[in-house]
Amino acid sequence: MWGFNGTLFQPATFQLTGIPGMQTGQVWVALIFCILYLISIIGNLSILALVVQESALHQPMYYFLSMLSLNDLGVSLSTLPTVLATFCFNYCHVGFDSCLVQMFFIHTFSFMESGILLAMSFDRFVAICDPLHYATVLTNRRILAIGLGILVKSFITLFPFPFLVKRLPFCKGNVLHHSYCLHPDLMKVACGDIHVNNIYGLFVVIFTYGIDSTFILLSYALILRAVLAIASREQRLKALNTCMSHICAVLAFYVPIIAVSMIHRFWKSAPPVVHVMMSNVYLFVPPMLNPIIYSVKTKEIRRGILKVFQKSQN
Repeated sequence: MWGFNGTLFQPATFQLTGIPGMQTGQVWVALIFCILYLISIIGNLSILALVVQESALHQPMYYFLSMLSLNDLGVSLSTLPTVLATFCFNYCHVGFDSCLVQMFFIHTFSFMESGILLAMSFDRFVAICDPLHYATVLTNRRILAIGLGILVKSFITLFPFPFLVKRLPFCKGNVLHHSYCLHPDLMKVACGDIHVNNIYGLFVVIFTYGIDSTFILLSYALILRAVLAIASREQRLKALNTCMSHICAVLAFYVPIIAVSMIHRFWKSAPPVVHVMMSNVYLFVPPMLNPIIYSVKTKEIRRGILKVFQKSQN
């Protein structure tokens, strides 16, 4: 669709949407989101502060955990402005370019999380399958290179998205189905030829989630084989216990993604509230759960928290 001046029609703003059917309970929804943001931001900042302050946590596993916490902060802060504006202040509009920027950062941090979880599975693989070379394989320099590699890969892969969206006309209205901007949501209101966007989007999903999840599964297959070769039952349980936090983090990240994909593909007639709620779970639950998982399941993190708590009381 073309504008009166011969340029592609692009709306000045997009209208964001809260949760369908919950207009009367908007205050409670806003309160829940505020609590989720507080838990996520305070929890991840606490993990980062602990790793920086406690010399006992200056190990590869906790450096990767710091990357995960930093990335989860990025996910939360990317969605926070529009979600709070929509639910707390009833301001449901976002500028076209601002929407594209938010879309870029949400998807970039999401794909980075997948890469960090893969790096953490490699850390567990080396720690269990080749413990004697753990310190020489995962040096500080290599950990930094892995982190930068994940950042650069995600940035370059997602960089074309805003430009691919910006070239499209929007003739199906300007109302989005979430309180933040996502690429699939923008495609629903775009017109013209969106095949390039869809094909590239599928390529990015396979190139990131597909490859990362495959290598995570492969890592744990090798870890399981190494653990079963250990003679002592106590040592087997101890080795598996060091992986439990990471396994929970992987499940918290991938289960909502799989659920969203399954609902979108096989239950298209589902009420809009189902699609919206599952998308919210996909973006809000992992950043909130990860600090809790590692605080509960990791002895060194618990010890660090108790140490800080005891210092504050003295």
